[in-house]
Amino acid sequence: MKLTANDVFDRLLQDDKIYDAKGQIRFYLGNVDIIVKQRDVVGNIMQEWLEGWLKKNGVDYAPNPNSQMPPDFYLNPDNLKDDLLEVKAFNYNATPGFDIADFNAYQSELIEKPYMLNSKYLIFGYVMQEDGYVVIKKMWLKNVWEICRPMANWPLNLQIKDKVVHKIRPAKWYSKGKTKFLPFECLEDFVSAVNETVYQNPKTHAEFGEWLPKFLKSYRKHYRRNLVIPRWEEIKTKYVL
Repeated sequence: MKLTANDVFDRLLQDDKIYDAKGQIRFYLGNVDIIVKQRDVVGNIMQEWLEGWLKKNGVDYAPNPNSQMPPDFYLNPDNLKDDLLEVKAFNYNATPGFDIADFNAYQSELIEKPYMLNSKYLIFGYVMQEDGYVVIKKMWLKNVWEICRPMANWPLNLQIKDKVVHKIRPAKWYSKGKTKFLPFECLEDFVSAVNETVYQNPKTHAEFGEWLPKFLKSYRKHYRRNLVIPRWEEIKTKYVL
């Protein structure tokens, strides 16, 4: 059975009543059986759980052999360029702490696989109770640009260690709260931010002049249409509160 990402979202919400469900993480070793109460393991386990859900419901899919890049699942195994699904989870009582992708690898992959931008992100916001029960408080289905934002001095929200760019980090897309930056409104603005980050990032700076033309050529070849990407300087004020 073939399902789109929207179909998966709707079935979890409407048929499975995911907000009413409760679960536990149990670990067996020898004759010792424990309930895991560490929240930091839930994210990876939710991805495995979703794969189990796909299998149990007879949904066609193929896992991505590259676990470092989106998507987690191809929902159309006959065409690995459409119906891409990425799964994320975070503690709903805190800000989203998952990674979108390693920036250096991501910007390189986009040139060869522009369709990666159309991966749908199925995101679970969970709470873990004191007894170890996990409850889903909220669920979203988002495009990548809808869960990304700028940060101070950078067009993307990034994890930077010792002045080296590592991961793309998410926005708190569901609440303005105390944030100073808004999520991106469209694919074109997100690509503009990626392009400007290629320029600012010392590791990719030398690729700046070629990155956008290569991406646009690849995108045009795949989708048979041209993208018009604005300059970052022209749009960045839209995303600062």
